[in-house]
Amino acid sequence: MAQILKFPAPAAKLGYKRVRRRASPSQDPDQLQLFPQPTAQILEFSSALSVFGRALLLDERGDPRAAELYRKAIEEGDCVADAYCNLGILESQKGNIAKAFDCFTLSLKADPRHAEAHFNLGNLYLDAHDLRLAQLHYELAGEVDPSFANVHYNLALLHAIRNDLPAATKAVTTYKQLVPEQEGRKADELLQGLRKKLDARRDPPRHRSGGAPE
Repeated sequence: MAQILKFPAPAAKLGYKRVRRRASPSQDPDQLQLFPQPTAQILEFSSALSVFGRALLLDERGDPRAAELYRKAIEEGDCVADAYCNLGILESQKGNIAKAFDCFTLSLKADPRHAEAHFNLGNLYLDAHDLRLAQLHYELAGEVDPSFANVHYNLALLHAIRNDLPAATKAVTTYKQLVPEQEGRKADELLQGLRKKLDARRDPPRHRSGGAPE
């Protein structure tokens, strides 16, 4: 088994990805966060959303009631795969890893091509040191959505753990093509760390002067 390399904090994997689709495509979830409305207007607006839309609205505000609404959305058949995916993130945040696995798996059962569920499941497997399954789900997420930048960064990290510099370089190159220059710098740090560790391993063993090799 290949030794797992430890990298500095900037090389940590990119975390879970919430599904941000809403029942009303005219509404921008980022705008809701940046420009919060008075409570009465929020209640009036949320009443016009689907159950999943209301759950997402609460989730984005860190309201614990979001989990129950996601479950209700699932029961009513409203964005089932999305609801399971986001519910899995909430379960993981509470430390319920087994339930998170179940939620992401059920999300994929509802939609086998659900990119966020594949990505999030890949994160769980990476945390569990199951690199084979982590890579499988990251690659599936990348096939479904090639523009999903975080997938390529976490794949680069996974290949770095395996000491596979060519594969890590390829994934980093793809990641940098999809993100702003500043975000691409942390991927460069990942590669630099891997190169230094591999170079250190290639250094020939030192011999004591006048003696036999150790």
